[in-house]
Amino acid sequence: MFLRTGSFGFANFRILLVVLISAIVVLFFQMKILTLEESHRKLEQTVERLIQVNSNIKSSALSSSLAEQRRNAHPERDMIIIYNRVPKTGSTSFVNVAYDICKRNMFNVLHLNVTANQHVMSLADQARFVRNLTQWTAKKPGLYHGHVSFIDFGKFGVTQKPIYINILRKPLDRLVSYYYFLRYGDNYRPHLLRSRHGDKMTFDECVKKHHDDCNPDNMWLQIPFLCGHAAECWVHGSNWALEQAKRNLLAHYLIVGVTEELTDFIAILESALPSFFHGALQHFQSSNKSHLRRTNQKVEPSNETVAQIKKSRIWRMENELYEFALEQFYFLKKRMGVGADGVVSDKGQQFMFEKISPK
Repeated sequence: MFLRTGSFGFANFRILLVVLISAIVVLFFQMKILTLEESHRKLEQTVERLIQVNSNIKSSALSSSLAEQRRNAHPERDMIIIYNRVPKTGSTSFVNVAYDICKRNMFNVLHLNVTANQHVMSLADQARFVRNLTQWTAKKPGLYHGHVSFIDFGKFGVTQKPIYINILRKPLDRLVSYYYFLRYGDNYRPHLLRSRHGDKMTFDECVKKHHDDCNPDNMWLQIPFLCGHAAECWVHGSNWALEQAKRNLLAHYLIVGVTEELTDFIAILESALPSFFHGALQHFQSSNKSHLRRTNQKVEPSNETVAQIKKSRIWRMENELYEFALEQFYFLKKRMGVGADGVVSDKGQQFMFEKISPK
């Protein structure tokens, strides 16, 4: 009985041992399976990330390639134009034409917004501005516009200098327009209340009462805008600033137009820079762009007021710059053959190369 019992106990032990070993083996393989599944899941995630990264790289490369193709298709693919627009000179009308035709003509338009509407930048910001414009390849060719005074790119050691353009206006007309703009706004954003909203005083009354808003010193703006960032540029009545503005106009500006002849300004730009402004004149004449941003209410000053303003040294200096710019503009018009209808009678290339050596 004892032997049978011992045999039975040993048999049960063997069965128990087999079951235990089997359980361990099953558990081991289950753990292996779970480990493999986790590894497989991580591998799938890694593959997905790699696919996404590769897709992003391809997308970025494709975008860069398309941008490069776009630039290569453009005759002046690296050209930069800066329009440092003087306020209340018809600049909005011109800029909106550029926005309308930029996609078709394959160039970029970018607005420069200087904090607190300041017209000068710190030296550090000037350097950043120069660096951004010259190195931002994806936005070339580009037209930058904003209310900022002239910046000399040569001071910062860059080889690529932008083309400057601008528009000036008769100084008293600009002052009167700005005076009423602050009170009544314009048709561009008619519901926006300006800083002098509710003030019904006319410009004539303002001059008689010697208020600050009609002070001739407020005309000291077009000279500084063309003069630049030198401290003397912003000193009222500075002869140096006036002469520097003239020098910059001749040396750095492709063209400075006048508000009163905006159509001819656009016509000359289209002829001189067709890669940017092809079709601009026809668009300007056929659309409502020539009527943008007109002051809602404006009373023309009396002859007495005009005579009083013209006694100012500031008016005489600002007017001298305007007349100087007008003289250069008329010279360009004559050489470009701009007709009364604003059409440029371009005779084609009037020069050739000869006596080329070596052959």
